[in-house]
Amino acid sequence: MSAVGTPPAHLSQRAPSTGTPPQSALRRGPFMDLLALSRPYQWPKNPVAVALALVTMPVWDAATAAGIAWSTGLFVLASVAVYVLNDVLDRHRDGLHPIKRHRPLASGRLRVGTALVFLAAVCALFAAGVALASPARCWPVLVYLGLNLAYSLRLKHVPLIDAFCVALGFVLRTLQGYTATGRPASGWLLLSVFTVCLLLVFGKRRHELARSSSAHRPALRGYTVPFLDHLTVISATLATIGYLLCVRTDMALRPGTTTLVLLTAPCAFFAVFRYLQLLVVGQSGGDPVRTLAGDRLLLASGLLWAALTAGCLAALH
Repeated sequence: MSAVGTPPAHLSQRAPSTGTPPQSALRRGPFMDLLALSRPYQWPKNPVAVALALVTMPVWDAATAAGIAWSTGLFVLASVAVYVLNDVLDRHRDGLHPIKRHRPLASGRLRVGTALVFLAAVCALFAAGVALASPARCWPVLVYLGLNLAYSLRLKHVPLIDAFCVALGFVLRTLQGYTATGRPASGWLLLSVFTVCLLLVFGKRRHELARSSSAHRPALRGYTVPFLDHLTVISATLATIGYLLCVRTDMALRPGTTTLVLLTAPCAFFAVFRYLQLLVVGQSGGDPVRTLAGDRLLLASGLLWAALTAGCLAALH
């Protein structure tokens, strides 16, 4: 690992420009660059993953909602810290990517010192939040930070391990939801979260490998498109099986759970198939958040699944 301020020798030359920076990037000030560094468009995945713990909880109350909200806030701060650290360490490598080279640090618009001061402020706010909530109830988010520190320094360069680290980060988000509310975790739900995230990460790697070189992400040298095609199919299969077992066992709170399976399974299956279609046929998937949020059919299936699940759980209770 090279020093933060010195680019590795093989990255000392930036990739030739393939276009001009977006006009919005040219007009940004330091505040907007810090906001861009924080990746606000990625924040919604935190409440979604944390709140999944509510799916297998028989009773929701104000304390439960407060625990979920607090856990979500902690994970937003933790993820911002991870994004900033990654961009500081990867700014030279990001300069080789046709899109990432426009990021505040990779483009040189934002100074590294400014980013580090911002990182320290985020970490201080996070530490205060953990202290108020009790560290014993925040162990998943603390493990998440440790895992991502190892990921940023080394593990993201190791094929397969890189994908597993990202997927485990989402499992830890859901575990934090359970820990904050004091309820036992559903093993099948955690398996579903893990395999769905593997599907999305492998899809992202496939898109990156098909669209650009591996210079900006050394771990890509351990993948091929056919290999990633196999991994996405395996992950999709395990995700659907895990979902069915979660609904059939952990949500079997009263007779009638079969209705929940019959109504919601087609929505879940369609979402998996649609994502694979976008990935393979539509050559999408470079940014899973934008892929999932930008497709009307995926959004519709997700909203329908949520409505049917909420209705069935309300009827079962």
